[in-house]
Amino acid sequence: METFGIILSLFLLIFFAYRGFSVILFAPVFALLAASLSGLPLMPAYTELFMAKAVVYIKSFFPVFLLGAVFGKLMEDTGLAKGIAGAIIKGLGKERAILSVVLAGAVLTYGGISLFVVVFAVYPFASALFKEAEIPKRLLPATIALGAFSATMDALPGTPQIQNIIPTNFLGTTIYAAPIVGTIGGACIYIAGILWLEHRRRAAAAAGEGYGNHTLNEPEVKDDSKLVSWQIGILPLITVLVVNFVMTNMFNWNPDILEPFKAMKLPLTVAAVKNVVSIWALIIALVSGIFMAIALGYKNLGSTSALAKALNAGAIGSLLAILNTGSEVGYGNVIASLPGFHSIVDVLTGINIGGSPLVSEAVTVNVLAGITGSASGGLSIALDIMSKTWLDWANTIGMSPDILHRVAAMASGGFDTLPHNGAVVTLLAVCGLTHRDSYGDIFVITLLKVATCFVAIALYSLFGIL
Repeated sequence: METFGIILSLFLLIFFAYRGFSVILFAPVFALLAASLSGLPLMPAYTELFMAKAVVYIKSFFPVFLLGAVFGKLMEDTGLAKGIAGAIIKGLGKERAILSVVLAGAVLTYGGISLFVVVFAVYPFASALFKEAEIPKRLLPATIALGAFSATMDALPGTPQIQNIIPTNFLGTTIYAAPIVGTIGGACIYIAGILWLEHRRRAAAAAGEGYGNHTLNEPEVKDDSKLVSWQIGILPLITVLVVNFVMTNMFNWNPDILEPFKAMKLPLTVAAVKNVVSIWALIIALVSGIFMAIALGYKNLGSTSALAKALNAGAIGSLLAILNTGSEVGYGNVIASLPGFHSIVDVLTGINIGGSPLVSEAVTVNVLAGITGSASGGLSIALDIMSKTWLDWANTIGMSPDILHRVAAMASGGFDTLPHNGAVVTLLAVCGLTHRDSYGDIFVITLLKVATCFVAIALYSLFGIL
């Protein structure tokens, strides 16, 4: 009954999320269902387990969600993001339509803009370009996903996306962990993904299939002469990357800075400064990027009220994102505490291929990201439960925590993009397409992403590459 309760709970959560119901409401419902079938009393399971874990996640990462959402909204409303996307897509032209859309998404996400904002910024230009190039629109969501949801989310060193930040909190690493493995892995996913999409484009062209007759969410044709210059638009992104690098690698953080707060007996979420430096650095970098975006784009907003609207919209939007993920983290931790889950943990920790924890880590993170439909949610749950086990295992064989960081981050961006994933649902809605139209190619990109994680493991295991 305990195992059945977990399986039933997972099925219902995935089904309801896929049907559009909010996980903020239904994640605790199905977590408590599983808890009750395992004999746990409901109210303590809700207030002391579900909410406790959700609140710890929110406490740790809310500033990143808040500032990232505000930065992304400013880049969107000032036209800075569209200026960059438009320049890349139009510069490469219809002959390289797929590459240009992928590159536009990659540049924006690597610069710190939320992938949700990137979807809205890239779609109008990408749709027009696909129509001009006579490429089926059904391939557009997978193309955007390859650019925004893959390597710049978790593989490339220094990416300021949350999936690359979370491991630093558990492993004491930085966002530049295992840079060579991450770069090679990122290149692999881009090359394989573009080859697949180009194969699909050629097959469609041979069959005489063009863009298609679409009417839902087709972007209006607008005068592009008023777009912000990409040279100006990219400055806030560069600001985020540079400040983040300096604060992470060059600034000398005082290791005793937490001592006054320990003396106050505050409930700290980190044991040492090294575990929170990456978050502090990103907070400072995003604040710098926000001020740069305001300075460069204020005239495009037109008024103080428009600036206030953009700031407020970003702040409010961050609440939905953090509460969604926090609910998924709370749900996953309830499931992880149940007796029926212990056998699953035993199987996952028992995966010992090559005498290292890397395969166990990759499989565990992928499974939990798929269950929750969230890369950051699944990653947080996996590291919260098993990071100490993996670190101890790594220490016994002389393995650097950096490779644990990179493998965990890359694994989180694998099966998270199952059909109930919020980013996938949003992407299809923006493109005016359905799962039936386009999810097949998104799933292929997902499989390629999963495979690339194991490429990273092989590079480290065979050659010791970090």
